[in-house]
Formats: sequence, C-alpha cells, structure tokens
Amino acid sequence: MSDASNRPDGGRASQEIRPGQMMGRGPRHGPGALGMPGEKAKDFKGTMRRLVGYLKPHRKAIVFVFTMAVLSTVFSVAGPKILGRAITILFEGVVGMAKGVPGAAIDFAAVSRILLTLLALYLVSSGFGYLTQLVMATVSQKTVYSFRKAINEKLSRLPLKYFDGRTHGEILSRVTNDVDTIANTLQQSLVQIITASVTLVGSVAMMFTISWKLSLVALSTLPFYVLATTTIAKRSQRYYKSQQKFLGEMNGHVEEMYSGHQVVKAFGYERRSVERFEEVNDRLFGVAWKAQFVSGIIMPVMNFINSLGYVMIAAIGGVMAAARAITLGDIQAFIQYARQFTQPIIQTANIANVLQSTMAASERVFEVLDEGEESSDAPSKSEATKAFAAAAGDVSFEDISFGYDDRLLMDGLSLKALHGETVAIVGPTGAGKTTLVNLLMRFYELKGGRITVDGVDIRDVPRGALRHAFGMVLQDAWLFGGTIRDNIAYGRDGATEDEIVAAAVAAHADHFIRVLPDGYDSILTEDAANLSQGQRQLLTIARAFLADPRILILDEATSSVDTRTELVVRKAMERLMEGRTSFVIAHRLSTIRDAHTILVMNDGGIVEKGSHGELLAAGGFYADLYRSQFLGIGDEALA
Repeated sequence: MSDASNRPDGGRASQEIRPGQMMGRGPRHGPGALGMPGEKAKDFKGTMRRLVGYLKPHRKAIVFVFTMAVLSTVFSVAGPKILGRAITILFEGVVGMAKGVPGAAIDFAAVSRILLTLLALYLVSSGFGYLTQLVMATVSQKTVYSFRKAINEKLSRLPLKYFDGRTHGEILSRVTNDVDTIANTLQQSLVQIITASVTLVGSVAMMFTISWKLSLVALSTLPFYVLATTTIAKRSQRYYKSQQKFLGEMNGHVEEMYSGHQVVKAFGYERRSVERFEEVNDRLFGVAWKAQFVSGIIMPVMNFINSLGYVMIAAIGGVMAAARAITLGDIQAFIQYARQFTQPIIQTANIANVLQSTMAASERVFEVLDEGEESSDAPSKSEATKAFAAAAGDVSFEDISFGYDDRLLMDGLSLKALHGETVAIVGPTGAGKTTLVNLLMRFYELKGGRITVDGVDIRDVPRGALRHAFGMVLQDAWLFGGTIRDNIAYGRDGATEDEIVAAAVAAHADHFIRVLPDGYDSILTEDAANLSQGQRQLLTIARAFLADPRILILDEATSSVDTRTELVVRKAMERLMEGRTSFVIAHRLSTIRDAHTILVMNDGGIVEKGSHGELLAAGGFYADLYRSQFLGIGDEALA
C-alpha cells in the first residue's frame, strides 16, 4: 500500500542484511573453521526441547539410526585390534625364519582369515553407515517438511501488521536459510554426535584392553588438546564475528549499487561506489585472513600434540615390546586407536558451534510460529455469509476507532458509500487513507465501532468470502514470473481463454499484448521489467475485470505512469468502476474530480466531505491541497 507511514514502524523498517542473504551464505563450518562462532540462542534448552518435540513422530526411526550408527562405529573400532593380530603373525613368522627356528613360517592361512574378517567387518560397518544416513535423511527431510508446512500455514494466518513491521528478506531468511540450517544439522550433526561419542569411548576401551600403561600415556595428552582447542577457538571467534559483519556490509552495498545502478550512473557515483566496495572488501580480507589463519592453526597444533603422543607411545611401547610385555601388532593397533581418539575431540568442538547456530535458527523459526494470528472468524456466520453473498455493495463505517498499540489513529469516524458510488480519499501522507481500506478488508481489526456491507457486519463473514468480494489495483503493479495469460487468470480460478481475453479487452490491454512476439504466452521477466509501468498496470486492471468484484479499491493506481498512459489507464479504470462501489486513494487530485464523494483525511480523521466543486467552494483544507498542486500556492497545507 502507498501509505507507508500508517505502518506500525512508520514505514521506516530497515533492511536486515545477514551474511549469506544477498550474495552467498558466508563461511561454512568445517574442520578448517574450528573457531567459527555460532549465533547463540536466547533459550538453548527450551528451544532444544521444542525441536526434539518435532522429532517425536520419528522415534522408531531415530532409535534405528542410533543403533545403526553405534554398530557401524563399533565394527569400525574393532578393526585395528584384529589387524594387529595379522601383523603379529607376520612379524613372528619373519623373525622365526630369520633366526632359523625349526618349523618357523608365516601362517598365511591365518593372515588370510583375519583379512577376510576385516573385509567383512568394514563392509558391514559401511552398510550400517549407509542405512544410518539414508534413514536420517528421511527423518530430517520429513521434519523440515513439517516445519515449512507449519510456517507457510502460519504466514497465511498472520495479520498484515506482522509483514508491515518486517522486511521481506528477514521473513524469507527464516523460511529458507534457518530451516535449511535445521535440516543440515538433523541429517549430519546428530549422526556425528553419536559416532564421535562411540568412537571416543570405544577407542579408549580398546586401548585399555591392549595396555593400561600406554592408555594413560595417551590420555595424558588430552588436556593439551582441550587447551589448544579452546584457546584457538576463542581467538578466532573475534575475527569470525568481524568477518560476518563486514560480509553483511559488502553484500548490502553490492545489492544497493546493482539494484539502483541507474541512479548510480545518473549521478556519477561509480567511482565512489567502487571506492566504498574496495574499502569494505579490504577490511573483509583482513579479518577473513586472520580468521582463517588462526583457525587453520588448529590442525598443525593437533598434529604436533599427536606426534608427541606417538613418540611417547613408540618409546614406551618399544621398551615393553623388548621385554615381551606387548606384541608389535598391539603397538600398531594402539597407535591407530590413539589417532582415532583425537578425531572426536575436534568433531565435538565443531558440533558445539553448529548446535548453537541450529538452536538460534530454530528459535527464529519458533518466533514466527508463536506470533499472534488474526482473530478467528465468528463461529456462527452462515446467515451473515448468505446475506453478504447477495449484497449489492452499500458500505458503512459506523463510529469506528483504530490505532496501533496504545495510540489511536482514528476515533469515531463514520461514512457511507452507496452501491455504484465512487468515494475518493485524499490527504497528506500519514493521514490514514490506506488504513481505511485495510480496515475494510480486515487486514487490521477495529478497536471500536463496526463496518457493514448492506447491513452485514464484516466480522460475521469469513475473511476469504469477504476479500473475494473486493478487487484491488495498487500503485505497485504486482505481477509474478510467468505468462501474461497466467497473470490475468490470477483474478479467478478456472477462467477460460475467452474470459481472459475479454478482461484484457475491457482493460485496453489486448492491443499491446497481441503486438508482443508471443502474445498472451509472453513470459514476464523479474519484476515484469520487459513491460512498461503503464502496461503492467493495465494487466492488473484486466485481472480485476476478470475477478468481477462488487467493491473496488484503487490505491494510487495512476501515480507512477506518464500523462499519456494515465489517460489510457484512467479510461480502463472508469470502465472497471461502472456499477461498482469504488474507493479511490489518490494524490493526483485531477483523477478524482468526478467522484461522487471526496473524503479529505488528516491525522486519522475526516476533516472535509463533499464533491469536488463543493470542497473548492468551501475554501478549506481540500482547496489548499488543490491549489498547491495546480497553482503552486497553499503549500502550507501539506506541512
């Protein structure tokens, strides 16, 4: 709607640009980005409980996933010790033959059996892993499907004030990016948590079955892993936060410059635009390099600690092997377990950050689901609905009151519009013009009074039936990507080809449509940029013709077209308004001279009412507005 100042935020909602919203999704989590900070949830535990609630219908599948993940990890963990036995057999056979021990030989049959056992173990482990991912993918996608369905249904029930107070980018981000974050975590991180836990416990248990002394040596490195991880993560978090900030600035700058490239070129702003981009890009490069450098240190540090552990294990294990306290194969197996022991520690640090981001994303999704909805329709409305269906279109505002929060915008406003009459609504920005028609369509609810159509209170009629009786042509001609035919047919389900063409003819749009190479099959580009503003407006009028409404709302429908095109559009609108009750919001006073009644609004109230001639003769507020447009005087009326 054009009257942006009537919104709860005064029409000044700022565009929230989050990293990844415009140009990409920003840095990803991964092994090389250990310190990547997750946006923290305000209520981690409460959000986690609600998210788990969405998984309850899939309890059996999750238990199956848990079982398969445990089995897959257990079979994988068992491998090194079994392989150690093969190495021991090979080593003892080689040593025996080297020493000339009678009958000494390598038992290849035993080695073959062990290798076949290992092959079977790893195949079974891979099979369990495959089943784990397959079932978890199904669970995660079904859960996300439920989320998207719930959000979509919720958005259809939210009042207009919710959308007025938020940017489209913010709402879309919750429906897409945040839900995708939840999906990725459900499919990957939950399985990683299970496998990391089992791997850690299993590796430590297997190490102790081999040698408790070497196990204590390996565990002695654990504090160094934890210290290195936490120290580096804390340092890298500062840089990652700055990186996200500058990435958001750069995305916002690029989006603004490209969307407004004509203005940039018209005012010669290219050089300053490039300089601004380079400034932000340089800062982004600096913090991104530092973030990647600091987080990149984690793997060399881990490898260094690993190497120290290996040296100690090799040295002590060598002494124990010389004393026949441990076999060579067990030492080899122990070293593999020591390597496996470090991986879950790194994974856990990554998963912790991912979970923080997931809970924050879930919290934003739940905020949408918890928003207050439009008030329910009256439970008993069949009689009112029948009466409304037969209504001619006499509209009456009876002592209505409305405001945002505790501030009243309208108080005690009353007016009537008879069937077939045109009521023009004029006034300065913020006077309440668009709010009036929003109340008529129940986009907002009254605080007092009532609005009736042929005596039927609109609150007694289902919103769907109520809005079906209205046709709207707005200042911004909204058209979606698709053919011209589809856009006109949006006015009524099941419209035939003849009805679509007849609507286009009535709207004076048929001629320019047929001139196009593909006619009615012409595909509209983004924002219908391949049509002029006047042509786009004629298509919306054709859509309204096809809808055949009883009541029309025209909101600044000609304000963005040139004078010549305005004549065509006005001619189409005049034909559309014939025999219909019409509410016309206009800033161009020349477009509403022939209206039956002109309402002059200011500060939420009707200050004058009458025909064009009557209001000019009265010499009041309307006369000042009129003179300010056509004679260049009386500008104080617009202040």
